[in-house]
Amino acid sequence: MNLQAAQNLIQDAGVFFSRSEDATGASRMQVNDSNWIVVGQEPGVGVPIGEGDAVLSVVKVGEPNNC
Repeated sequence: MNLQAAQNLIQDAGVFFSRSEDATGASRMQVNDSNWIVVGQEPGVGVPIGEGDAVLSVVKVGEPNNC
């Protein structure tokens, strides 16, 4: 799923602050969220979250990933 869609789902659950990070380790900024794909998340699926708890690991569309 792209980063924008993931952020929308988090917001639909009532949490409006989440973070994203470049999964390649290059520390690139995610300027256009729809150009990034979520490849990991902390905490895991099904774990309740609060503001700022969600961290989404992302790569740019078209980059190699393990998903």
